[in-house]
Amino acid sequence: MTTMLATLFPRTLDSDDRGSKIVLWLFGFVLLIKCLQSVVSIFNGHNIAMTADGIPIDSYGPAAAQTVVALFALLGVAKLPFYAVGWISLARYRSAVPLLLAILALEYLARSAVLHYLPIARSSQTGGVIVNRVLFAVMLVALWLSLRTRREPAS
Repeated sequence: MTTMLATLFPRTLDSDDRGSKIVLWLFGFVLLIKCLQSVVSIFNGHNIAMTADGIPIDSYGPAAAQTVVALFALLGVAKLPFYAVGWISLARYRSAVPLLLAILALEYLARSAVLHYLPIARSSQTGGVIVNRVLFAVMLVALWLSLRTRREPAS
């Protein structure tokens, strides 16, 4: 348990990779898809809200539809700095990857809890839900591998 906590909260941020290389590839895959989701939400929020999330925007009034699209864009912008930190850690501070995977997984769980208690009216089950569940599963596998396959830093 102490090793797991030391892996999640390293004393120093360095580029010394002590885990499986597959973790870095999985983390990069998750970051890539998350970045793409954010950018598409910024520039094509109307379409994403309707198709990926099943929100019936066309049945809303113009002001309500514009508000939903603006909120999609704002959420996309708000997430980009975190993903930038992820890319920086992947390139330079690899000891932070397990912590960032844990934060991403917790963010998904928190969003799911909010949507459970404050559900959004959707027109149908959509592909966006499936994509996010698959990404969550990839995050959990990568986190598990990062915590399981740690070895001592190179001397």
